[in-house]
Amino acid sequence: MDSQERSSEEAEGAKERGLVYVWKAGSCSVTPERLPGLSGKTVLQAALGTHHGLLLTEGGEVYSFGKLPWRSGPEESCANNPVLENTLLGHHIITVAAGSFHNGAVTESGVVYMWGNNSAGQCAVANQPCVPEPQPISISDSENSPLLSVRILQLACGEEHTLALSLSREIWAWGSGCQLGLITTTFPVTKPQKVEHLAGRVVLQIACGAYHSLALVQCPPVQEMKAIPERCNHCSQLLITMMDKEDHVIISDSHCCPLGVALSGNQPENQVFCPSLESLEGKNVTSSQSEDCQKPLVEEHTLVALESDGASMLSSNDGQEDSGISSPGNILFPEKKEVKEYLISLSGHSLNESLEKNICTEPEQPSQEEQLSACIPGPPGTSTSALNSLVASCASAVGVRVAATYEAGALSLKKVMNFYGTPSSELGSQSGGGSPGPEALKDTREEQVRLESMQGKKSSSLVDIREEESEGGNRRLSLPGLLSQVSPRLLRKVGRAKMRTVALTPTYSGEADALLPSLRTEVWSWGKGKEGQLGHGDVLPRLQPLCVKSLDGKEVIHLSAGGHHSLALTAKSQVYSWGSNISGQLGHLNSPTTVPRLAKVCGNGVWSTAAGLDYSLFLADEEDFQPGLYYSGQETTTENNLYENSCTKSPVLLLSCSKIGYISNVIAGGDNCLVLVDKNVMGYIASLHELASTERRFYFKLSEIKSQVLRPLLGLDNLGNANTIQLLQEMASRFSKLCYLIGQHGASLSSFLHGVKEARSLAILKHSSLFLDSYTEYCTSVTNFLVMGGFMLLAKPAIDFLSKNQELLQKLSEKNEENLQLVEVLNTLFFMPFGRLHNYARTLLKLATCFEVASPEYQKLQDSSSCYESLAVHLSRKRKEAEYTLGFWKTFPGKMTDSLRKPERRLICESSNRGLSLQHAGRFSVNWFILFNDALVHAQFSTHHIFPLSTLWVEALSEEAGNVNGLKITTPEEQFVLVPSTPQEKTKWLRAISQAVDQALKGTSDLILYGAGGNVPRQEPPISRSAKYTFYKDPRFKDAVYDGRWLSGKPHGRGILKWADGRMYSGTFRTGLEDGYGEYRVPNKALNKDDHYVGYWKEGKMCGHGVYSYATGEVYEGCFQDNMRHGHGLLRSGKLTSSSPSMFIGQWTMDKKSGYGVFDDITRGEKYMGMWQDDLCQGNGVVVTQFGLYYEGAFSTNKMMGTGILLSEDDTVYEGEFSDNWTLSGKGTLTLPNGDYIEGLFSGEWGSGIKITGTYFKPSLYENEKDKPKALRKLGILAVPPDEKWKAVFEECWNQLGCETPGQGDRWKAWDNIAVALTTNRRQHKDSPELLSRSHTQTLESLEFIPQHIGAFTLEKYENIKKYLIKACDTPLHPLGKLVETLVAVYRMTYVGVGANRRLLQEAVREIKSYLKRIFQLVRFLFPDLPEEGSTIPFLATETKGRRSFCSGKSDSRSESPEPGYVVTSFGLLLPVLLPRLYPPLFMLYALDNEREEDIYWECVLRLNKQTDMALLSFLGVQAKFWPGTVSILGESRKVSSNTKDACFASAVECLQQISTTFTPADKLKVIQQTFEEISQNVLETLQEDFLWSMDDLFPVFLYVVLRARIRNLGSEVHLIEDLMDPYLQHGEQGIMFTTLKACYYQIQHEKLT
Repeated sequence: MDSQERSSEEAEGAKERGLVYVWKAGSCSVTPERLPGLSGKTVLQAALGTHHGLLLTEGGEVYSFGKLPWRSGPEESCANNPVLENTLLGHHIITVAAGSFHNGAVTESGVVYMWGNNSAGQCAVANQPCVPEPQPISISDSENSPLLSVRILQLACGEEHTLALSLSREIWAWGSGCQLGLITTTFPVTKPQKVEHLAGRVVLQIACGAYHSLALVQCPPVQEMKAIPERCNHCSQLLITMMDKEDHVIISDSHCCPLGVALSGNQPENQVFCPSLESLEGKNVTSSQSEDCQKPLVEEHTLVALESDGASMLSSNDGQEDSGISSPGNILFPEKKEVKEYLISLSGHSLNESLEKNICTEPEQPSQEEQLSACIPGPPGTSTSALNSLVASCASAVGVRVAATYEAGALSLKKVMNFYGTPSSELGSQSGGGSPGPEALKDTREEQVRLESMQGKKSSSLVDIREEESEGGNRRLSLPGLLSQVSPRLLRKVGRAKMRTVALTPTYSGEADALLPSLRTEVWSWGKGKEGQLGHGDVLPRLQPLCVKSLDGKEVIHLSAGGHHSLALTAKSQVYSWGSNISGQLGHLNSPTTVPRLAKVCGNGVWSTAAGLDYSLFLADEEDFQPGLYYSGQETTTENNLYENSCTKSPVLLLSCSKIGYISNVIAGGDNCLVLVDKNVMGYIASLHELASTERRFYFKLSEIKSQVLRPLLGLDNLGNANTIQLLQEMASRFSKLCYLIGQHGASLSSFLHGVKEARSLAILKHSSLFLDSYTEYCTSVTNFLVMGGFMLLAKPAIDFLSKNQELLQKLSEKNEENLQLVEVLNTLFFMPFGRLHNYARTLLKLATCFEVASPEYQKLQDSSSCYESLAVHLSRKRKEAEYTLGFWKTFPGKMTDSLRKPERRLICESSNRGLSLQHAGRFSVNWFILFNDALVHAQFSTHHIFPLSTLWVEALSEEAGNVNGLKITTPEEQFVLVPSTPQEKTKWLRAISQAVDQALKGTSDLILYGAGGNVPRQEPPISRSAKYTFYKDPRFKDAVYDGRWLSGKPHGRGILKWADGRMYSGTFRTGLEDGYGEYRVPNKALNKDDHYVGYWKEGKMCGHGVYSYATGEVYEGCFQDNMRHGHGLLRSGKLTSSSPSMFIGQWTMDKKSGYGVFDDITRGEKYMGMWQDDLCQGNGVVVTQFGLYYEGAFSTNKMMGTGILLSEDDTVYEGEFSDNWTLSGKGTLTLPNGDYIEGLFSGEWGSGIKITGTYFKPSLYENEKDKPKALRKLGILAVPPDEKWKAVFEECWNQLGCETPGQGDRWKAWDNIAVALTTNRRQHKDSPELLSRSHTQTLESLEFIPQHIGAFTLEKYENIKKYLIKACDTPLHPLGKLVETLVAVYRMTYVGVGANRRLLQEAVREIKSYLKRIFQLVRFLFPDLPEEGSTIPFLATETKGRRSFCSGKSDSRSESPEPGYVVTSFGLLLPVLLPRLYPPLFMLYALDNEREEDIYWECVLRLNKQTDMALLSFLGVQAKFWPGTVSILGESRKVSSNTKDACFASAVECLQQISTTFTPADKLKVIQQTFEEISQNVLETLQEDFLWSMDDLFPVFLYVVLRARIRNLGSEVHLIEDLMDPYLQHGEQGIMFTTLKACYYQIQHEKLT
């Protein structure tokens, strides 16, 4: 915390923090003394070695004191006053650690410094017995990158080794001995190495004893169940063991591998151990303690029997006792043969019927009260390891041969075990509700053991089949005797019976685990175990970390390791201790001490521990919240100057410490003990201790309730219906979650007290939402349970439980009356947690008073305090509501209760006092209105109707308007008026209903505004709202579910409507009907697919533009009206692969094709363009086929019938009568390609033989010239006139502008419609912005400005209109853009594919001209002052630019026009918009039509282009004076020589080539004009004088340029310009130039090469 930020009070208090007191270890009556020489420095952390200590101050400086033999100077090697470590100055140190004779420190950036004794490499420096000054050591992960050093968080030092915990929660080790946990046999290790065995697990804390190591590891997340291997990977011992006990067999898999590798899947690296161990034997290793690690394990292997609670340690077959504790009930086999027979008989036998509870009690039974407080000091689960001892002893007696036989027996049981037990990895999950979390197991276990041992009864009945849930997931099944066979069905039944009982859900909350210390932890230990300090129940060393199984689920939060013993502190403030107990340092006298036992510390709960060389210190809460320090270990009494050594029987309170202040840290070492003390300035420290202490006690209490009350209740049978059980489960799981959070908070407060103690980093402030949410959630589930009468239902089955546990319940509920009502007790217990909120608020307020009012800390504490307070008030209100509702259900008539009673439903008010009546109700009818928080219920004699509040509108009626004085209630399908008896009733009900509706809509009943007052002013609930509703009687919507926006009882706005038969509409509604844009699906049962419509609706019907995809695969895209296809539309049938793919685009009337349309029959390769009626071709039309046939003429009922013209690919023409498709019938004329023709009567199908009766004519050659084009000239007469085509498309556009018929209507209304169309479309696209590109958006914005029409029409205005049109046609959201888009689509549909037929060229050109005419009409309607076709816009004087005319000397205003002014034509205005889009199909038609001509022309061009420039110029007869003398090639000037090629007039050639890149005739003409200007420019440069062209001079030069330009489709270009150029240009300058180009084209075709 920065000094500026700290407010003055705290600064004063800070001087009184972190004071250091030291005293000699080993005595219980010594007064601690202040350590001198630390004037005014706050010490944050301290560490003690055997004879020295380290201190870390707030500034990150490190001081040493005591005996420091590694320092050089004699005065320094024994420092009574702390000495500053200068080497570390400037590195901000965050944590220090001291081993027996060496030290370590970690900097802020995670670098480790080590110094001190290095005889075993414990300072990570090679070949140096001692390191005098702190040295940085490098720790790098070779796997990732050797350059990146690993950041370290925490250090722990032992006698000859050091462990470091990295930021990624992995352990690194160096030094010597097996306590490193490394895969190596060469010591010392001076380069830090990762402890691979724990890699991938999250290590929370590390601790080092003299020769052993401990790690606190977070439980891994739940995994899938794995198959269990039969033998241990490392020691090949069997994993599943059996043992005979009186008359039944116990099967256990609690195998602990003596090599220290826990039972986990096959991890390849672990398999190294056995061999390496064997090789270890007999080799000499330099390190001092190697003999310990090197016990000949291999021989001991089968002999070692693992020790346990009840069973003694059994050794080889003579049965002698090793540890002096004999075990009753373990029979040893005197002979090998017996064992063999026994095992063989067993292997053949399968599981038998009763799976009985097997209770292992301890050899020495503790007294009743002791048992209550400690819940069985030794965890019973470890007893299972006795089984291994049996197997071991058997094996040693019988020899290994038996093992195989025995294995067979184990195998047959394996399945059963898989069925019953879940491996520990899965314990956290809720597998089938059958496996509670690890903690749950422990509690049940303790509970059952306690209960049954108290009753003293044996559960041996075969009926009571229960499964043994053993500690930490060790699976055990006991099989009484060897009874009859059991069927698997029975086994399954047994399993099911167990599953049915409810399990507490895992108490794990991911979010809380990330923010607060986790309680789901395991303890792992490794190193030397001679004194049992590893806790595995034996005295073997372990080379690798191994999990201490008996501490699973004990919620260990801190570990301490002493010389030869270990301590584990749990979240419940209990301490487990194990290891050497010579001086009584374990705090208990139970044996054996090789497994963790509870230490018996007085006081209210231990929250900090320290383990010294041969003693332990415990910091526990006293009554006044001031911590008391307890000591356990050697006692030295000084009487008559004689030193007498004795041990403490149980931890002793060192009273003297209570006088010195509030102790925050205890540290134990060899000679000395040390405490850090805070003085209580302004009550700040005291308040923090009070908060922490009460939170830890509260957790203890909640855990008790959970294990002693909640779990037995969940285990009861007949708890009522599934619903209640579910609510109870939910309540239990929320309770567990809250309990877990409180446990975590207690642990976090304990560590908070060890640290800097900044108010603002309190979890209760930083993560307040976590607490508020957990309490609120729990409140919801407990009140729901209450409302459903849960506590009353529980009372019956739990009566038995109550009578047995009267005292316990009284103790827990803190009530002392005699006859307790169970319901009340349960009520008290389960509502107890909410009282804690007031305590939070009070303590936070106390803390706030320690700061200045203006400081941010004060503000934050104050706010949080009121937050917790208001939540407490809110939750108590929720409890009252629940109790009120419960009272109501008790009095309510029973039949309706079942249907109306819901857990979340709360009563607000009801009209049993006759306060409300229904208007126009019958005389005898009874109407009763009940308002809940989610519905208004109208109950009559036997029926009731529920109106959900989210779709209920209430309105007060007054008498003035001729109404009754009442409340009008509107719901989607009902409307009624309630008449209250008095005005007060009216106000009450109006307010209650409004408020309830408002809350139902907000869903805020649970979430109050933390910190705000409870009475927020209520506003009226909105008329427009979102809600979900199911219709029940509306004929159209019956049983449909609507979810979306509402307005006064009707769907209005966006919503989704789903019918019961699977139909669904999603889109906008208006006053209860579909209206606007929407999507609609209709399932097609037969095809098992949906019909799908997306588009516009009006008053509940499809109307406007839309796309309808039929289940059959057809897709219609176009206009609808009244649910029918009406207007212009496109219908695609089938994909190209299907049987009959086809496409129709055209006009529809009432679902039928009618009017002009184009039908593409893809299968037959025909395209029809013509009139339709009632889905049939009727009227004139044109058909083209892919084989080049062309027909135009009359159709009737889908057939060619009447007069028509038929042309084949080779220009054979038939004109005459038809009777069927391609069938000639009647009079006609057949003209052959060479001009001969036949007149007469024809009959037959084209393509097969045709019968002819007629006359054959052969015209003379002269006539032939005239007559040949006759037939072709006629094409198009019998087709549909272009102005009749696509009428629907244009009508649609006029309608969008608001005109009934083209040209009739209000122009301003049209502009309004355009604006509306643009904005609504934009709004629609806003939801999905990816549809609109940025340029598109800009276009839309610019379209919002309409060009003005005031004053005379000028060229500028014309340009503005032109710009506006270009933009409008760029976006389909504009009606004109939509029109152009549609026209382009229909044009392409018509003339692409089969429609690319050269006979259609003239038709295509006429169609474009017709488009231009009709669009121009629209434009003139929108811009009325645009002059009509062909008029001139005069130039203003300023616009006249003098410009030399090209051919004549006189100056001309503009070359394009004959007289001054600009001619307005539809071509000039609209072709630039339209033609680029239609260009590809159109140009294709031109190319097909001119194919023959162009081939001749191209051949000629290729031939002539072989010549050099000069040869070509002279061949074409260009006058020599026009020949360029020099040409510039690549920027340099060169003379034209006889072999120069492609260099003369190059710029003009290049210019002309651009004709192919332009679209409109106007642009193409400009290119021709520029070419002429380029030629002129070139010639002028050559001649160096003014010059006027004559046509005779010009033509050959231009011909040269045309040839050199090599334009492939020149004929098409020429014809396109000719057909579509502005008529008025034909006689202008551009017209003349175009004529010249055309002449060149024909000239080249007929050029004779000489």
